[in-house]
Amino acid sequence: MSEPSVTQVAQAIDHTLLKPEATRADVEALVAEAVELGTYSVCVSPSMLPVAVPEGSGLKVAVVCGFPSGKHTSTVKAAEAAESVANGADEVDMVIDIGAAKEGRYDAVEADVAAVRAAAPAPTVLKVIIESAALSDEEIVGVCRAAAAAGADFVKTSTGFHPSGGASEHAVRLMAQTVPQLQVKASGGVRTLEQARTMMAAGASRLGVSGSRALLGSAGDGASSGSGSY
Repeated sequence: MSEPSVTQVAQAIDHTLLKPEATRADVEALVAEAVELGTYSVCVSPSMLPVAVPEGSGLKVAVVCGFPSGKHTSTVKAAEAAESVANGADEVDMVIDIGAAKEGRYDAVEADVAAVRAAAPAPTVLKVIIESAALSDEEIVGVCRAAAAAGADFVKTSTGFHPSGGASEHAVRLMAQTVPQLQVKASGGVRTLEQARTMMAAGASRLGVSGSRALLGSAGDGASSGSGSY
């Protein structure tokens, strides 16, 4: 199987801006860059909604929920997700309670995800951030199964904010094998085209990337970071 082209990698990217100091002007620039690079979506904080995207661009808007700690109550996460959808979000990336996962309380994780799923039903896409670098393999399997049982569409490796680190090839492969009925998003530390292709080969169909221009321009095959021809 041939590796994905630069264009195909771009089409798998959620072009992300989650810095607390982000401004509306920064989000406008993010959208313009996403359209230029041909990414799948932009991913922003709830307070940045609504986000205007160019008509006909096909660009999706993703938003985080319970971010970045996951320690919000399910009621708060559900309300945040519902408000985000009302404000134009196409996709919701929610953070689970990592402590519940560490305690093996997968029923609590499932209930948390189910609350957000109920507040943001299909066709809204629900991604569940599990913070895989902070979990054992057994815990990764448990939370992925809980997310699937609760009706999620994706499991996602990381917030990118946790000191344990971001996505790993091992975690992505384990997640994809555990819940083949769901899609996997690799996020956190995916900075080069080689890393992106590795994550996709391991089973990721979506990538969370903040430095998309640099990543897409990091190809050794002559791709230019400034051409905008992705």
